[in-house]
Amino acid sequence: MEALIPVINKLQDVFNTVGADIIQLPQIVVVGTQSSGKSSVLESLVGRDILPRGTGIVTRRPLILQLVHIDTDDRRKTSEENGIDGEEWGKFLHTKNKIYTDFEEIRQEIEAETERISGNNKGISDEPIHLKIFSPHVVNLTLVDLPGITKVPVGDQPKDIEILIRELIVKYISNPNSIILAVTAANTDMATSEALKVAREVDPDGRRTLAVVTKLDLMDAGTDAMDILMGRVIPVKLGIIGVVNRSQLDINQKKSVADAIRDEYAFLQKKYPSLANRNGTKYLARTLNRLLMHHIRDCLPELKTRINVLAAQYQSLLNSYGEPVDDKSATLLQLITKFAAEYCNTIEGTAKYIETAELCGGARICYIFHETFGRTLESVDPLGGLTTIDVLTAIRNATGPRPALFVPEVSFELLVKRQVKRLEEPSLRCVELVHEEMQRIIQHCSNYSTQELLRFPKLHDAIVEVVTSLLRRRLPVTNEMVHNLVAIELAYINTKHPDFADACGVMNNNIEEHRRNRMRDLPTAVPRDKVQSIIVKAAAAGVSQSGSVSEQLDGGMGNWRGLLKKGDEGPAGDRAMPPNPIPASPQRGHAVNLLDVPVPVSRKLSAREQRDCEVIERLIKSYFLIVRKNIQDSVPKAVMHFLVNHVKDCLQSELVGQLYKTALLDDLLTESEDMAQRRTEAADMLKVTDLRCRKPGHLSSFFKDSPTPSTLQPSLPALSDC
Repeated sequence: MEALIPVINKLQDVFNTVGADIIQLPQIVVVGTQSSGKSSVLESLVGRDILPRGTGIVTRRPLILQLVHIDTDDRRKTSEENGIDGEEWGKFLHTKNKIYTDFEEIRQEIEAETERISGNNKGISDEPIHLKIFSPHVVNLTLVDLPGITKVPVGDQPKDIEILIRELIVKYISNPNSIILAVTAANTDMATSEALKVAREVDPDGRRTLAVVTKLDLMDAGTDAMDILMGRVIPVKLGIIGVVNRSQLDINQKKSVADAIRDEYAFLQKKYPSLANRNGTKYLARTLNRLLMHHIRDCLPELKTRINVLAAQYQSLLNSYGEPVDDKSATLLQLITKFAAEYCNTIEGTAKYIETAELCGGARICYIFHETFGRTLESVDPLGGLTTIDVLTAIRNATGPRPALFVPEVSFELLVKRQVKRLEEPSLRCVELVHEEMQRIIQHCSNYSTQELLRFPKLHDAIVEVVTSLLRRRLPVTNEMVHNLVAIELAYINTKHPDFADACGVMNNNIEEHRRNRMRDLPTAVPRDKVQSIIVKAAAAGVSQSGSVSEQLDGGMGNWRGLLKKGDEGPAGDRAMPPNPIPASPQRGHAVNLLDVPVPVSRKLSAREQRDCEVIERLIKSYFLIVRKNIQDSVPKAVMHFLVNHVKDCLQSELVGQLYKTALLDDLLTESEDMAQRRTEAADMLKVTDLRCRKPGHLSSFFKDSPTPSTLQPSLPALSDC
C-alpha cells in the first residue's frame, strides 16, 4: 500500500517532463488566505526550512512538492551512486539532474525561479515549480502549495489579483482526484474562512476536504479552539487538525523544525490534553499519508482506464513517428513505394483513409467528367451567339454574285464550324480541373496515408516537387490532344453521319417544296419587254415617284427582290432586327445609280429568306448536338489516357529515378528538429502507461496485481510490499 504514492509520483514526473496536463493524478492541494500559515505547515511536514518566508505574498507560483521516504539501505545505495554527502537531498525538475543537499540553497533556488517567471515585485504566475525531497524523516506525500488568497493588489499585481488567484486555486482543487487541505488561522473566525468557502464550491459534500487550524498559540486570552477542533462550529468530513507554527521570532533565531514540533507537542498536552494525540504536525503527516493512499486506491479503477487509453494513444503516436532510421536506402525506397501506392489507391478509390467531408481522388475526377464538364457542355446553346441576320449574311456571301435557287451548303459548313469551335474552351477547362485534383491528391496522401513522411520534411518536399513536375509535363500534352479532338471535328463536316440523316431529309423536303413553289410561280412572271419598258420609264421620271422599279417587278424571279424597298411584305423573322429607313431618293431628272443606294443590314425577312434561315439553323443544331456528344465522350477518355493513367503508371519509376540516389540519402532522410524529442517523449509516456510492461515498481505492476477497491483494505500486510 505504501508504494502507491511513489508510483503516482513517478507517473507525475513523466507527465511533468513532457509538459502535459493530460491526466488528473491524486495529490494534496494546500489552500488558504495570505499569511494563514500554509508554508509553515509544509515546512513542518518536510522537517526543513525550504520555503521563502516574509511578510505579504511570498508564494507567487504553485509549488508541487513530492516527499519521498527512503530507508537506510536505499539512502546508502543512492548516496554511493550519485556521490551524495548526506541523508537528505532535493531535486528540481527545471535543473534536471542537479542534486541539492543544502536546504538553504533549495530555498534560494525557489526564490530565484519565482522571480525569473513572476518578477521581483509581488507578481504571480500559474507556471508551477516542481521539487522532490528525499528523506528518511518524511512520509510519502504529494503536496501543492498555492498563492494565498488576497483582496488588495500590491506591487506589480494586477487589479483583478483576487480573481486570478481564485481561478488558479479552482484549477487545482477542481481535480476530482485531489484532496483539499484548507488552512485557516485559529485567531480568525472559522465562519469567515475563505479556504473552506472555496473548497465547498468544488466539493460541496466535503468528501475530499481536510481542515487545518494553525496558530493555536496565538488565540486571544480566555479563548480556545476546542469547539473548532471538535467540529462543533463547522463540521468537516475528513476532520479538523490543529497545529502550532513557528513564530517569525523563532525563524529569525534559527529555531529548528524538530524543536518546534517538540514545543508544539508540549503546548497541545498542556492546552488540549484530550485532543493532543489527534492534533499536531506528526498526526497531520500520518493523516495526509493515509488519506492520500486511500484516495489513490479509490481513484485506481478510473485511473487504470485512463492509463489504458493513453497507452493506446501513445503507441499509435509512436508508430507514426517511426523508429530511428538504420538502413536509409531501404527506408527511402519503402517510403517512395508506399506514397506511389497510396496515390494510385486514392485515384482508384481503394485508399485506407477515405474522406467523408468531401469528394477527393478518383471520385472527384468522375464528378468533373460527368457533372461539371457534362453540364457545362449541355448548357452551351447550339445557336448561341448566332442571329438570323448572321445566318442570312452567310447564305448571301456563299451565293456570290448570282442569286441562288437553293440554300448553299457552304453557308451551313461555315456556320457550324463557328459553333463547334465554342466547345474547345470548356474541354480545356475540364483538363485544368482534373490537373488541380491530381495536385490535391498529393496533399491528401501526405496528411492521411503516409504520415511518416512528416518525419522527413525534405523528402516530403522532394516527392511533392517530383509529382508536381510530372503533372506539369503532362498538362500541355493533354491540352494538345483535347485541342486536336475539336480540330478533328472542324476538319471534316460529315453530312453523311447516320444521326444527321433525319435533318438532311427535312432539309431536302423543304428544298423540294420550295422548288415546286417557285416553278409554280414562273408563268406569272413579267415579260421581258415589259421590264425594259418599266425601267426606261422609271429612268425618265425618277425613282422618287410613288412606284419604284422593284415594286413594278414584284412577283418576278429575282432571288433578292425587294432589297431596295423600305420594307417587305413577307413575314418578319424570329431574330430579325427592326427595319432601318432608306436614305432619300435622288432628285427627279437625274439618272439612278444603284450602287449609291446602301443595302440595309436590319430589315424584315421575306418568306423565302425566313425558310432558308430556318433550314440552316435546324441543320446547325442537329449537327452541333452530334459533335457535342462526341466531345463529351472523347475528352474524358483523352484526359484519362494522357494525364491520369500516365501519371499512375509512371509515378513510382519517376520517384525512384529522381530520388533514389546515394548522394541524396542523408539529405532526404533528415528528420525535423523536434521529431526526435517528440519520439522520446512519446516513448517515455508509453513506458509509464503501457500496462503490458511488467517491470518492478511500474504502475502497471500494481494495476495487474492490485485487488478491486471493494476488497482492498489498508490493514492488509501484503499491500505494504506492493
